[in-house]
Amino acid sequence: MGAQAFDEGVATLLSSYRAIPPGATVRLAKKTSNLFRKRADNPHPGLDVSGLDRVISVDRDAKTADVAGMCTYENLVAATLPYGLAPKVVPQLKTITLGGAVTGLGIESTSFRNGLPHESVLEIDILTGDGEIITATPTNENAELFFGFPNSYGTLGYSVRLTIELESVEPYVALRHVRFDRIADLQETMETIVADGEYDGERVDYLDGVVFTADESYLTLGRQTDEPGRGRRIDGGTGVSDYTGMDIYYRSIQHASGITRDRMTIHDYLWRWDTDWFWCSRAFGAQNPGIRRLWPKKYLRSSFYWKLIALDHRYNIGDKLNARKGEPPSERVVQDIEVPLENTTEYVQWFLDTIPIEPIWLCPLRLREPALDGADGVRPWPLYPLEPRKTYVNVGFWSAVPVTPGDPGHTNKLIERKVAALDGHKSLYSESFYSPDEFDELYGGESYRLLKKRYDPRGRLLDLYAKAVKRQ
Repeated sequence: MGAQAFDEGVATLLSSYRAIPPGATVRLAKKTSNLFRKRADNPHPGLDVSGLDRVISVDRDAKTADVAGMCTYENLVAATLPYGLAPKVVPQLKTITLGGAVTGLGIESTSFRNGLPHESVLEIDILTGDGEIITATPTNENAELFFGFPNSYGTLGYSVRLTIELESVEPYVALRHVRFDRIADLQETMETIVADGEYDGERVDYLDGVVFTADESYLTLGRQTDEPGRGRRIDGGTGVSDYTGMDIYYRSIQHASGITRDRMTIHDYLWRWDTDWFWCSRAFGAQNPGIRRLWPKKYLRSSFYWKLIALDHRYNIGDKLNARKGEPPSERVVQDIEVPLENTTEYVQWFLDTIPIEPIWLCPLRLREPALDGADGVRPWPLYPLEPRKTYVNVGFWSAVPVTPGDPGHTNKLIERKVAALDGHKSLYSESFYSPDEFDELYGGESYRLLKKRYDPRGRLLDLYAKAVKRQ
């Protein structure tokens, strides 16, 4: 992108801020989003971030990158992989932006050793509600905003530029898919891998899992390597597996017993979930072999499915089709939650017994060491307060169930109560139904109010509860 292009993007951003009428709520003018909650229409012009969508520079020796806030991970990875580098955590979908992953959280299979994306940030420029761009670091005068920014979802400001850490990567990832017949055994093995960084004497660099049923679940263990080897789904004689065509990645995980092996390029591994949006492409018929053969390959990706979802949100297509079949409307159950690792089996078993959705995704995470908390044990990220030196497991599920008459959000509320009972949290990218007091307790209420008072004193940006729960 270069410094000059970035400066021009910043000038465009500030000009668009000045065009927003005084007293009007400041919001982005983005055409796309990875949020799953409906938002109120904005009658006023929004912030023009179109010039902030690229990597500014990559420092190969320092293993860092300067990145504009609206740069997608697809563009970020494309800029770093030629140097043998990648972000320490690369969320699963190509169009997630770096700024979005920091202010809204992100996770992936390196999170058991690298934490969450915001933990790789060294410095961040933030546009506040007052139209001022400030720089926040862990030690400067804006340190409290640096630590309070994650999980604020644009209600404390918007990312303009971020300096992030990168890590060295090899050209290939060797995979082992380990099958379990009991969730408890999977939980025990996951705990051992997180503690030891290996399984059966082989290093583990990437770790996630899929639960299909109570008696069929898997951990996928990835190891970086410079050896090409051979994959299970060979394409074009390259020797490594390709899951961007007819073969579907999550189906390749399944097998009768024991362990199966596979191998992918690092690029294809990082985007293994994007082609079919995990397994959600089946809702559009894209996994039907006859349809898939005719489906243009460039549209086998999450960003296109998002457009279909947006049409459904606008015109209620799914509910209209259900009505024609004599079926009730659907309640979206699209969530990522975290519970302490020791509560994984209880939560997953409850979910399988209660919620008619499968498969579900598992991803362990730990805050990075050394933790940034002080001697008094204060948790460093107050708006999403995970405990340092404690392992959590993200459980992701993305589907719909029949509505419960007279109780909007019935299933989502059941999930919220169960997660809270197990000392967990859930991400705020989808519908939430918490009371103000519950929300305060879970998402750093007093810390948030102090930050809001200092960095958005005129209330130009939405309040977090209004945005996440009231869908404003």
